[in-house]
Amino acid sequence: MASLLRPAVTLFVFFSIAAGVVYPALVTGIANLAFPVQARGSLVERDGQAVGSELIGQSFSTARYFWSRPSATTPMPNNGQSSGGSNLGPLNPALIDAVKGRIEALGVGSTSATTPVPIDLVTTSASGLDPDISPEAALFQIERIAHERGLPIEKVKALVTSHTRGPQWGIFGEPRVNVLDLNLALDALASKP
Repeated sequence: MASLLRPAVTLFVFFSIAAGVVYPALVTGIANLAFPVQARGSLVERDGQAVGSELIGQSFSTARYFWSRPSATTPMPNNGQSSGGSNLGPLNPALIDAVKGRIEALGVGSTSATTPVPIDLVTTSASGLDPDISPEAALFQIERIAHERGLPIEKVKALVTSHTRGPQWGIFGEPRVNVLDLNLALDALASKP
């Protein structure tokens, strides 16, 4: 019995150390050397303090900021521990009511009520953590933000344009605007004399 047990225990210990300690340490070390920002969570810092990540959305609800895409995560929006969509189908009354409520909220807070509401401002993403909105969704909000902050509309529009990123590697996806980066730049713009 000992002759069967000894090799099994030896292999268990060896593979536990190899797969549980050596391999993760090696991969983490390589990632920190090759991709230091991404390996640390793509954190966004302001005044030396981490204020968020470029990869996970944040909720902004005051009229002074660009609003991000709604999140279906629970118990709070943009909860990385419960990533997922609402799983409501397009004909589900709960989804229709939620979208109508979001459109009303945008209409109340926006002077652009005659412009069609961009879909990404009223529907959640599949992950519920989307940090980006379309350039159209950002431009839809510029009048409200310019009014709330007392800034010229053209300055806010130029800020959106300068923070618009093209498709990944020029071919994958759509143009997008990171809401956290845009709001930090908006704060910096508003603080200038």
